[in-house]
Amino acid sequence: MTSTANTAKPSKPILSLGDRVFSRSAVFAGSMILVTLAAVAIFLIVQSLPAFVATNETASLLPGNFWEYVWPLIFGTVWAAILALIISLPLAIGIALFISHYAPRKVSAVLGYIVDLLAAVPSVVFGLWGIGVLAPAAQPVFAWLNEYLGWFPLFGGVVSGTGRTILTAAIVLGVMVLPIMTAICREVFLQAPVLHEEAALALGATRWEMIRMAVLPFGRPGMVSAAMLGLGRALGETMAVAMVLSATGIVSFRVLTQENPSTIAANIALKFPEAYGENINVLIATGLILFIVTFLVNALARWIVSRRAAFSGAN
Repeated sequence: MTSTANTAKPSKPILSLGDRVFSRSAVFAGSMILVTLAAVAIFLIVQSLPAFVATNETASLLPGNFWEYVWPLIFGTVWAAILALIISLPLAIGIALFISHYAPRKVSAVLGYIVDLLAAVPSVVFGLWGIGVLAPAAQPVFAWLNEYLGWFPLFGGVVSGTGRTILTAAIVLGVMVLPIMTAICREVFLQAPVLHEEAALALGATRWEMIRMAVLPFGRPGMVSAAMLGLGRALGETMAVAMVLSATGIVSFRVLTQENPSTIAANIALKFPEAYGENINVLIATGLILFIVTFLVNALARWIVSRRAAFSGAN
């Protein structure tokens, strides 16, 4: 005869009032993220529909149709963000490695605070620095690059006399995304398994060899996450790019000329105050395109990290 005690299903634990309140509050907070995201997407889609069929007769911003208008903006947005990522990612990894594995404890603490404080600087301050300090200082360097390396397509063309080029904007964007990328890489490197590091050193590896064999492979998913997060921040940056970049709305890979592609966010900030009628729908539609591009970048980051998320628990 089978005992009823063996067949009875285990009862669910009785939650206290505090546990129930916390659980439901967490579910509500998580649901609000999805609701907000859906509300933003619905607003953008509804307001963008007139722009997809608009022409230059109904919307003065359009040269012909909507796609002719938005394509240079998509190119400029992605191109500026990629340049910023190329500039800032190696610096972020190097600074994070110095803080986590090379600097003395007191120095690393101070540098960590400085990096965190840089993330709190408003974008308009970076824009003022870019237009008032960086652009004039970079112009002679741009002239030198154009003179001696003008045969390379990126440095060709007539160099800008003001220094307000897509490369200057990319440098400003790189400085802006550097703190958050450095902070993420630093935390990932500090979580590298201590036993792996000690084993590499015990086998005779130098500090750099230990980092290359034990720390960097462990931190690769974190570095990818930091890069994609920085790329997403650079894609949506507005004021700094609008202040620094002298945009003409063309498609060009040259980074030193005065004819530069604009970005979606900067274009919206500059054109929206004077927009009317279907021009507003056109600008909102470009915002929808930026929303989709940013979403795809984050989805790609999640996919890359999920494929290489094999962390060791040996600490």
